Amino acid sequence: MRILVTAGPTREYFDTVRFISNPSSGKMGFALAAAARQLGHEVVLVAGPVPLDDPPGVKSIRVVTAREMFEVCCDEFLMCDAAVMTAAVCDYRPTRTLDHKLKKRTQPRAIKLVATRDIAAHLGRIKEGRVLVGFAMEDHDQHKNAAEKLRKKRCDAIVLNGLANVGSDDAVVEILRAGGDWSPPQRGSKAQIARSVIELIEEMVAERAKTHRDEAE
Repeated sequence: MRILVTAGPTREYFDTVRFISNPSSGKMGFALAAAARQLGHEVVLVAGPVPLDDPPGVKSIRVVTAREMFEVCCDEFLMCDAAVMTAAVCDYRPTRTLDHKLKKRTQPRAIKLVATRDIAAHLGRIKEGRVLVGFAMEDHDQHKNAAEKLRKKRCDAIVLNGLANVGSDDAVVEILRAGGDWSPPQRGSKAQIARSVIELIEEMVAERAKTHRDEAE
């Protein structure tokens, strides 16, 4: 099986040195890529700017902006059986990026923002028989917002992440499969959680393959 994994933040620059971003560490995405490779799968890791070493045996593609991540994911997803989207992609970017450092002044400055392309939603529209797993970082109405994200992005499962997981080596997550119920909270190291998610992907890919075989008979 070939699995696409996204990880880390993106940076959206408004001049040559300043940018909008978020504190995503990329640890969960890198753990997922490592777990998938350890389980014998071919892995493509698309990562934003994080100071983590590439997992052994993984095809790693480093990007910076949401636009770059979108373009790479669109190309790679078509050659994959599944994707798991852990990257904390910036929802907005400045409408323009200056070609020089903006000098400080005492008067207020306004920065106009526009929405970035929604990578997971786009992959959900073109996935066909592929499996798509999303991650949801929520700080209120967690189950409601994560379930809505699953529906709108056409994911096959969504992993509910908490703010306490950011930057930590451990995590507590809950998983919702499309058409199913929430799992009990899963606690453990990110390596342990990652293995559990990859095993779920294996199960969903196998189920889909069986359905296709049954329909062909």
